[in-house]
Amino acid sequence: MKARIIVTLKTGVLDPQGVDGVRQGKVFDIEVSAVDSAAAEATLRTACEKLLANTVVENYAIEIL
Repeated sequence: MKARIIVTLKTGVLDPQGVDGVRQGKVFDIEVSAVDSAAAEATLRTACEKLLANTVVENYAIEIL
């Protein structure tokens, strides 16, 4: 099962690039072996919380493709 994780800075966190109207972020395309989309999302949520996103200053969104 393929998924895309989009990580962006939270609203109010200053963008380190210092450019008005531009926000930076990260995109991860990941392949997960899971029985269904709920199990895949749970696995990916754990990966985001522990590894892919700094949840103090970043938000993340998971899209199952």
